Amino acid sequence: MSSSDRTAFEQCALASGLVSEEQLAAARRGVRWSETDEPSADAPPTDQQIAQRLVEIGVLNSWQAGQLLEGRTKFTLGPYKIVDSIGQGGMGQVFKAEHGVLGRVVAVKVLPRAKSTPEAILNFNNEIRALAKLDHPALVRALDAGHDGNVYYLVTEYVPGCDLRKLVRRDGPLDMERSASIICQVAEGLAHAHARGLIHRDVKPGNVLVTPDGEAKLSDLGLAGPLEGDLEKDPRYGKIVGTADYLSPDHIKAPWDPKPAWDIYSLGCTLYYAVTGKVPFPGGSTADKARAHCELRPLDPRRLNPRLSTEFVEVMADMMAKDPAQRIASAELVIERLSPWAGKRPLLAKPPVSVPKLPGLQAMLEKAPAVELPPTAGDAPARPAGPDRMLPPRPIPLSQLPARQHLAETIDSDESASFVVQAADVDDSLRPIDIWRRLRTQYWWVWVVVLPALGLIGLTVLLTVLLMRLLG
Repeated sequence: MSSSDRTAFEQCALASGLVSEEQLAAARRGVRWSETDEPSADAPPTDQQIAQRLVEIGVLNSWQAGQLLEGRTKFTLGPYKIVDSIGQGGMGQVFKAEHGVLGRVVAVKVLPRAKSTPEAILNFNNEIRALAKLDHPALVRALDAGHDGNVYYLVTEYVPGCDLRKLVRRDGPLDMERSASIICQVAEGLAHAHARGLIHRDVKPGNVLVTPDGEAKLSDLGLAGPLEGDLEKDPRYGKIVGTADYLSPDHIKAPWDPKPAWDIYSLGCTLYYAVTGKVPFPGGSTADKARAHCELRPLDPRRLNPRLSTEFVEVMADMMAKDPAQRIASAELVIERLSPWAGKRPLLAKPPVSVPKLPGLQAMLEKAPAVELPPTAGDAPARPAGPDRMLPPRPIPLSQLPARQHLAETIDSDESASFVVQAADVDDSLRPIDIWRRLRTQYWWVWVVVLPALGLIGLTVLLTVLLMRLLG
């Protein structure tokens, strides 16, 4: 068949290098027409049918077929061959790829060209630098980095399996032993990061990867920041960044003062989700969730999962304490407290102190353009003196929060899409959503006692009126 006779899909398939002439011809011959759509004898198969046949015989996967049908022909980034789409991360798309020479399967995070603003490139480079500092079995390791034209990419190890969020949605709430094992492994990774002066700032189920054999790794350091040094050089200094369902109260109220306690609270919320299948404060806007983290208590997880023991719930409560002074102080202590359920196993093999050289990543950092962000009006306020009381006898209205705090845009929130809010826009009046939440949590007895009693009284009155009319 001459090139002029080929359809657009066939030309793209051959140009991509994913399909050979012989495979394409075999797919055309193998197309099976159904009785309802069988055309005349001379009609050629459609592009969709050829693509489906190539998937059936194992030449393409569904994602590759869909890309070719859309007219895409480039499936490489530097030396890496893009094999499949894994999902969306906080900073861009993530793909499964294979090294063209070594054949090693990796994950490649790509910063889309459409989002390659100076700030996005700076944040992407910050993630690369953060990963370059870390090397631990419980953290997804960086292997390489580079750019193909104007497309920047980061190569990390590929972790088979799925994230904790998908695992819970597929299998339902986890038992105490399985969830404790996963959380302890994540805590090991956090302990390593904290020891090297980094805070994750976006610990959540979607960033916890779990392999089929139960190994857990913390991923996506796109929002990571320093715990020490010149904090004001952090482009997100003074901003509330992360996912609303897992933000700590002290992160919300003092975003200019990062502490490991932020990650401990988020890890507690992640544990809550793992054993209940629900986020601590579902529903409502981002401002509602922020208010709830600061002022409300989550529903007792035993009402959602009666198999949880009192001791286990106490550990979870200590991880999610509103006051950071009452919260479990470190990731190491989280492991110690959860060890009765996770098993008294030693920490994962500790990596050497020196981080291995990554030639591609190092070259990426050296060649990365220096990006200066324009100054933002209203810099973060000075750090307050003395301890910040998060849970006084009376709730603190959110109107007292520092103004001009922005919740940075994130992707893949457990209850909502991306969000941007200013604390100054949140009033502290009692709104219908607050009344509804309190009726569901603090005044649950209304639903159990009062409403059934009122219904019974109403039914009695109705029956009495009907009986009187029949007798009258």
